[in-house]
Amino acid sequence: MKTPLQSSLLQCAAHGISIYSPHSALDSVWGGINDWLANGVLHGKENGAISSLVGDKLSPEGVVEGAEGRLVTLNSPISMSVLESRIKEYLKLSQIQVGYAVSSDAQSATVRTVAICAGSGGSMLMGRAADVYFTGEMSHHEVLAAVAAGGHDNTERGYLPDLASKLRHELDGDAAQESGVAGIDVILSEKDRHPLQIV
Repeated sequence: MKTPLQSSLLQCAAHGISIYSPHSALDSVWGGINDWLANGVLHGKENGAISSLVGDKLSPEGVVEGAEGRLVTLNSPISMSVLESRIKEYLKLSQIQVGYAVSSDAQSATVRTVAICAGSGGSMLMGRAADVYFTGEMSHHEVLAAVAAGGHDNTERGYLPDLASKLRHELDGDAAQESGVAGIDVILSEKDRHPLQIV
């Protein structure tokens, strides 16, 4: 076992524990992580609109099921400090990492549009028209070229209780009963945390 991930996966398999990791699919689907983050930026649906950042994802039947990234457009501009406070409160973090634009007034600039990509979003966000890029992580050179906030898993971890609730709801439904998967416990890790600390 070369890595902690390999060790965890093998231990789960040895104990008969199945793991399903939807990861990027949860970022893109309507009602997924990117929408959850966008709702935190909006601070109330009446305060603006959420739209696709990149092309829509279609089902085989042609139904739009999601999109990569989100663009939040606020009805009224807010200050960068207000946006930072909203993000920290929503993600339940005492601190976030922010890369301010080089201009001397970057910290006092107003924000009207926020491009969002949960997790590692540098390549998706680069070049998109928005006042702020909100993502979990960007490479050093991407940060130098753009504004960044968060921490890869910090933009995803807070969504887990919502996901657990959705999974419990699905596992209690008729389809779960018919397929024989009813009664499965959904348990959130109590030990999972960001691997790096800001000190």
